[in-house]
Amino acid sequence: MTEEKKLWKKGGGWLLEAPETVYAPEDFDETVREIARTTRTFAEREVLPLLDRMEHGELELNLDLMRKAGALGLLAVEIPEEYGGLDLPKVVSTVIAEELAGTGGFSVTYGAHSSIGTLPLVYFGTEEQKRKYLPRLASGEWVAAYCLTEPGSGSDALAARTRATLSEDGKHYVLNGVKQWISNAGFAQLFTVFAKVDGEHFTAFLVERNTPGLSFGPEEKKMGIKASSTRQLILQDVRVPVENVLGEIGKGHKIAFNVLNVGRYKLGAGAIGGSKRALELSAKYAKERHQFGRTIASFGLIQEKLAEMATRIYAGESAVYRTVGLIDEALEGKKGAEAVLAGIEEYAVEASIIKVLGSEVLDYAVDEGVQIHGGYGYSQEYPIERAYRDARINRIFEGTNEINRLLIPGMLLRRAMKGHLPLFQAAQRLQKELLEPSFEEPEDREAAYVQNLKKLALMVMGLAALRFGEKVEEEQEVLAAAADILIETYAAESGLLRARRLGGVAQAMARLYLLQALDRAQVRALGVLPRLAEGDELRLALSAARRLTKREALDLVAIRREVAQAVLEREGYPLAVLK
Repeated sequence: MTEEKKLWKKGGGWLLEAPETVYAPEDFDETVREIARTTRTFAEREVLPLLDRMEHGELELNLDLMRKAGALGLLAVEIPEEYGGLDLPKVVSTVIAEELAGTGGFSVTYGAHSSIGTLPLVYFGTEEQKRKYLPRLASGEWVAAYCLTEPGSGSDALAARTRATLSEDGKHYVLNGVKQWISNAGFAQLFTVFAKVDGEHFTAFLVERNTPGLSFGPEEKKMGIKASSTRQLILQDVRVPVENVLGEIGKGHKIAFNVLNVGRYKLGAGAIGGSKRALELSAKYAKERHQFGRTIASFGLIQEKLAEMATRIYAGESAVYRTVGLIDEALEGKKGAEAVLAGIEEYAVEASIIKVLGSEVLDYAVDEGVQIHGGYGYSQEYPIERAYRDARINRIFEGTNEINRLLIPGMLLRRAMKGHLPLFQAAQRLQKELLEPSFEEPEDREAAYVQNLKKLALMVMGLAALRFGEKVEEEQEVLAAAADILIETYAAESGLLRARRLGGVAQAMARLYLLQALDRAQVRALGVLPRLAEGDELRLALSAARRLTKREALDLVAIRREVAQAVLEREGYPLAVLK
């Protein structure tokens, strides 16, 4: 295989070239399946029975659960073996995130500890720091937290005002400031705190809970994820030993942003897991609830909801594991933090896609789940009510969906400008193609639809770059529209490639998602093209957008009914590999 043929293995390369197949849950080996089953059993037997008490303020129960998770090895997955870890592929931690999603606030406790809480130390810690802290984090003896956000800086993390000043004897940094929305703050023992040395050099520090001057605000009164702890972290002349600087002075951004890439694809996976739970609750309820002399599962509009939920879950799941498969392949045989982080950063675009896609699939699923339950969906007696409240935070966590929508096309355009991806060359070829369109029927119509979505994304990004140049970053509405087209494209292609191996209901869901992706992409493109062109150029662009999103007229009602029947027969997601 030539280097050109490997383009699809690069981050963003799928926009120019398609693989023949993608990694998917059907490819899980027995180790992955066994860990998934262990996690599910732990969630059902240990966490869910305590969840109501945790929801009502008994947050200390998190600590015993974390120790039990540690005993099962669930906290050690990404920690090197020499520090008490298991050092397993990224697909394992992704599966755990998915299986814990139904535990609401506890999944936040777990995720904040094992991902953004622990990984900065794994990737950037000194040998001494790792030996001191990682075994405790792997066992659950200590819980970790990550402290980046401040009352005045959220998405703009580098605007942090927390300061660090070197003491006169050169042995400590003295930290002052306030950190906001800190998950696990109520019981964590180790905090990764970001501060600016001398108010200028953004740096990370490892701070232990018992350090004098460190205090905490009260528990936040949150809409959802109530089983998790969220507090302010208050630093008043907190003396941190110089050996607890994490990474390099002034290089804290490398830690903050690299770890967020991991958090994003795991959040997407967890959101898909939560969506599956919402679908399962809804399907079972629909089969039990009777109205007008029959179950509501027999009604067309209920079936439409179940089918749409399953279809979006399928596309999201396919995109998640396609990406994690690529990451694991890129990391195979790699040693050292720099190599591992480079492999993960390669797929930063896809991580942002998964974060947005997964969190919005989850919001759709829980909203429709409440609707299927009717009045009971609004009652705390039914778990769909908590699922609805817990879901909302995911569009804010790990960078808001708005920030991630700006990152997706922004990162692609920057890679193109640096010569890492030949996007501009592809856009130029596309421009010539659009002037001389071919109206021949393609042999593979669905593959052609995906290819047309890619062309539409290239056209919108190309016109935006041409029109605004370096100022394109200010055109947030345009970038968001491009991002939506890119998200639809990646999800639709992932689902289609997977369905070609599976057939059956997977084929129906892949087709349904693809056809609707074309419709949604057309709306997004037509909404911004008048911003990018005018006159004859605009007329050509509008015509091209309509042509690139043109599709055959299929009976979508029949496809949805087919999917809904599979959902009802399975009483949940029809492709669950562990049932």
